[in-house]
Amino acid sequence: MVVAVTSLEEAVTEHSTVLLHEAIDALVVDPDGLYVDGTFGRGGHTAELLSRLSVKGSVIAIDKDLDAIASGSARFADDDRLSLVHGTFADLTSIVEQAGMQGNVSGVLLDLGVSSPQLDQADRGFSFMRDGPLDMRMDTSKGQSAAEWIASADEQEIAKVIKEFGEERFARRMAAAIVRERTESPIERTVQLAKILAEAHPAWERGKHPATKAFQAIRIFINRELADLEELLEQVIDSLAIGGHLVVISFHSLEDRRVKRFIRDQHRGIKLPKNLPIPDVDRGVRLIKVGKAIKPSAIEVENNVRARSAVMRIAERVA
Repeated sequence: MVVAVTSLEEAVTEHSTVLLHEAIDALVVDPDGLYVDGTFGRGGHTAELLSRLSVKGSVIAIDKDLDAIASGSARFADDDRLSLVHGTFADLTSIVEQAGMQGNVSGVLLDLGVSSPQLDQADRGFSFMRDGPLDMRMDTSKGQSAAEWIASADEQEIAKVIKEFGEERFARRMAAAIVRERTESPIERTVQLAKILAEAHPAWERGKHPATKAFQAIRIFINRELADLEELLEQVIDSLAIGGHLVVISFHSLEDRRVKRFIRDQHRGIKLPKNLPIPDVDRGVRLIKVGKAIKPSAIEVENNVRARSAVMRIAERVA
């Protein structure tokens, strides 16, 4: 079957940092402070952040991707204000504690999802538009690849992952097709899986590849993306200094809903009867929302189609 449709994954090979200036404007509250870029990628946000800091300021940049760490080590070799960590932002507390800065971080930035270089490298297995091994791991040094999981998971688990993490209404049909096809031959290539998913999808949307949601779901599951986000949110308040900012850029509703709910619940504090004149501190409010959600401008979206679904939310530690 020839899948002649367009998608977010088409035709963008040069990495463009989304909401670059907006994110760093929101993040920097102290030019002498320590900041954590939890999703270093190719260093776009980190480079801008370093340009805003004084010689006393510093950045800890974290990434699961060994290629990102190698690229950053070369790019920023001469800037000793930057420390690169191969790992996950879910380990924020231990990383900050090792730096002796727990409770003193001026800002934490997350730019969630998969990066353009990861999508554009066929051998990473993230894209259904490029044939490559079905890997999908951000950290290729450990864990189960997508191909290994697809070969061993039962039909119910596959359907659950595609439904929950991809919000795909035809998840059961797709899971059944995967299990049926793998009995004939191993599913080890991206285009091979995309074809199976497309043929199992009965209602193609114009301009959207029918495998889009399923690929997203498998990637999120393989990399524990939502679990890592939940763990980061549980730790971030204690890591921030009073007045420190949390800035999160999300690219789909599963991420954004979690961030939005977390900030909202923290801002509300303990639920009490309405109209009682009780200060925020007595309601357990430690984090408040800063402004409204920010989205890319029309010009940015025109220049970088992958920016079109981005949403940025900002919060500040107050106690």
